[in-house]
Amino acid sequence: MTIGISRLATLMLAASFTTASCSSNAKPGDKYNTTGRPEETTVTTQAPVTDNTRIQVAILLDTSNSMDGLIEQAKSRLWNIINTLTTLKYNGKTPTLEIALYEYGNDGLSSERNYIRQVTPLTTDLDLISEKLFALRTNGGLEYCGAVIQDAVRQLEWGNNNSDMKLVYIAGNEPFDQGNIHYKEAISSAVAKKIYINTIFCGNRREGVATHWKDGADKGKGKYFNIDSDRKVRFIETPYDARIEDCDRRLNDTYIGYGTMGASKKAAQGRQDENAKSVSKANYTERAVTKSKAAYKNSNWDLVDKVSEEGEVAFETIEKAQLPGEYKDKSKEEVKQIVALKTRERKAIQKEIEVLSKKRQAYIDEQLKNSPDEDDLGNAITSSILEIAKVNGYIQAHN
Repeated sequence: MTIGISRLATLMLAASFTTASCSSNAKPGDKYNTTGRPEETTVTTQAPVTDNTRIQVAILLDTSNSMDGLIEQAKSRLWNIINTLTTLKYNGKTPTLEIALYEYGNDGLSSERNYIRQVTPLTTDLDLISEKLFALRTNGGLEYCGAVIQDAVRQLEWGNNNSDMKLVYIAGNEPFDQGNIHYKEAISSAVAKKIYINTIFCGNRREGVATHWKDGADKGKGKYFNIDSDRKVRFIETPYDARIEDCDRRLNDTYIGYGTMGASKKAAQGRQDENAKSVSKANYTERAVTKSKAAYKNSNWDLVDKVSEEGEVAFETIEKAQLPGEYKDKSKEEVKQIVALKTRERKAIQKEIEVLSKKRQAYIDEQLKNSPDEDDLGNAITSSILEIAKVNGYIQAHN
């Protein structure tokens, strides 16, 4: 991360899980696109908590041929963006965080769907967002901004509480008014639902204004940015990164996968660690900081999180057959004791990361004093999040 954002753990509550399709307008039998990739994917998402304020963010990325740099910036800034979102409070409470991902402008997608794919619905599963983001591939096409905004507004399960903050970020480099669905119509529907439309043009600022990207943000009551999508994200490594990395390895050992998803989701956790590490050591550190926070909840597959949410009643709902092999021959009391130990270990490690991350951020802030950060996708999103949050009564909580 390269901007000065302090860290504060957030609380995320979730009571049940639903299975949602990644494309609400899929046709029977239409399962694969011309690239051989699935056109629609069924994913398990955590159901929103109806009595809790939510921050909902939909990221719409142009995946045409010229946008490889944009995808790389998104990979590089995902955990930075999430860590910024987790600093926000509303009336002293920490909101539930949900993120959705769309791709558009890709020739490998269906022309009948305007070359658009909902990659994930709004979800609290942060590892899923990372997995799908790293799987994106570019393939030149037609970029219909109005159509993808309309899909996001209509398809996603947006909150209805007045306190909910609902944000759309669309990034691309072609004229904003292409396609049969006009952006003004789509944005009007968004504004009616109190969804802010923020636009990020990949190119010269004046060109973005001339091709209606700024007008889209103005009409969507959001922010307009222009970025150089080919610029490599600047990372600042710190003396604390190696210690946080060690904490993260120990943190992973506290997870106990259960049920049909336990083993696969625990393996996926490790893969997303490696994906973050493949970008840079600093990016991996950002992910480790996210994993130390309450926003990183995995109660649908991790027994420690499930017991933390539900209490000991969780042990009554899980059969021995659902436990990993090394736990199947243990009594319920023995499993309880192991979970209690893992819970204590996790809390201690998370606290250690919290302390180290404060020192890390102070180091980064000092480095940036005489060398301001450069504009990229992540900085555009994080700066606008804080500005819009302030207008809507959210406070950035500093540790």
